[in-house]
Amino acid sequence: MRRFVVLFVVVLAFVLAPWPATAAPAGNFPAQIDLPNGFFPEGIDSGRGTSFFVGSLIDGAIWRGDLRTGSRAVLADGAAGRVSVGIAYEAARDRLWVAGGGPSILGTGDVRVYDASSGELLATFVIPAPPTPAVRFLNDVGVTRDAVYVTDSFNPQLVVIPLPADGSLPSTNSAMLLPVTGDFVQTAGANLNGIVAKSGMLLVAQSSTGKLFRVDPATGTADEVDLGGVALSSVDGLELQGGTLYAVRNSDLVTVVRLGSQLATGTVLGDITDPGLDVPTTATVAAGRLWAVNARFGTGPTPDTKYWITQLPLRPNGG
Repeated sequence: MRRFVVLFVVVLAFVLAPWPATAAPAGNFPAQIDLPNGFFPEGIDSGRGTSFFVGSLIDGAIWRGDLRTGSRAVLADGAAGRVSVGIAYEAARDRLWVAGGGPSILGTGDVRVYDASSGELLATFVIPAPPTPAVRFLNDVGVTRDAVYVTDSFNPQLVVIPLPADGSLPSTNSAMLLPVTGDFVQTAGANLNGIVAKSGMLLVAQSSTGKLFRVDPATGTADEVDLGGVALSSVDGLELQGGTLYAVRNSDLVTVVRLGSQLATGTVLGDITDPGLDVPTTATVAAGRLWAVNARFGTGPTPDTKYWITQLPLRPNGG
């Protein structure tokens, strides 16, 4: 009986842990993965195995690489006027969804989807214009079994692209706008940004206030997540691993939050910092570690500007 109790406690501790109990030694993976000079990355996501995808703000090019070896190559070529902001990998259909920024700011303001194996551009979705103002910036992407959700940083709304149950591509004019209401209040500057899905709800970050919201995808009603008075200032992308949320912040850190029941609350466990971070924008969990891409917004992009991905632990500093 005692042996059973000990085993039960060990298993329970593993299940409740906000991060994996074990991971391959960090030395088996590069501490830094260099991207091409002048690439100017923003979005990153992991694919099958140890593969990853990263997009460029310069021309919208998509690169695919391997986190174990650090190798990388072009998956989809860029084009003049195109950008790739947030990206999300749809594992069930091996597709990569990309937010295209905004025509009045940077990019084309569309949503694109690629074959994640071949790099073929499968479709470009026409997005309805916002009411007023007419400026939009499609920033980050979240994918569920039923739909693709894209944040608009300059309007209180999400772009929604319903996904057919048979796995086929939706019509390119099927995108809809979902107003975000409730506790959410639009402010000056960039607002809705990072987005992830959990338990039938969406979690969305507001960059201008550092707030986190739980959004009902059926109604757009937003409830502010109680973080115990902590503001996630300069928050950008979000990454979810079980009940643990990683909030990537442009101030060179990632804040770790343990989500509470029904996503109504969150406990801030601490921050992850590293000398290799230089204005990180998004991150992905893969192979038992966190990988953050550095946009280096404080360094003007030139053909010679260096960019890279930084390997981070899943636990906060001192955790």
